[in-house]
Amino acid sequence: MPRALVFIYTLRNKRGIGHVGGDVDANHIDAMTIARVCDCVVCELIRVYHKLSLEDAQYLVDGLAQRNVPDIWHVAGKKRVLRNDLDFKQQVLLLCYQEPLNAVLQEDLFSWVEHSNFTVFKRSVLQPLHKRRLIEYDTSADTITISPLGIREVEERILKPAID
Repeated sequence: MPRALVFIYTLRNKRGIGHVGGDVDANHIDAMTIARVCDCVVCELIRVYHKLSLEDAQYLVDGLAQRNVPDIWHVAGKKRVLRNDLDFKQQVLLLCYQEPLNAVLQEDLFSWVEHSNFTVFKRSVLQPLHKRRLIEYDTSADTITISPLGIREVEERILKPAID
């Protein structure tokens, strides 16, 4: 465990460690590695120091060992929402939530959510979200940016039910 903690500390504080050269950003895999090593450390602490029943301790360790499936899948230059319980408006909000500082092209969102009609998509999905101020729909640039209200909507009504 001490070596794991040193590894986490080193990776966290020396950004770019082991990534000499190249233009590929490895921060995501670094963060995932740190998270998994932290899970391992917590599991070891539970194993050694728990004051729970064996069943409860095992339940906690098993919970940490579960693999998290993302809500959005990046595939072949596209994004796909993997949750089947979301309507088109919720999917648009979730996709924009992933890029809060960047505007997303309306054509990309239309393609990613696989709506059947572009005109209906703009009228029944984008315009109502804009009227509720959940997104900024810039019709001159054909871009969508999530608003602070949209961020709150995603965090309270879309992501939270998935966690419960």
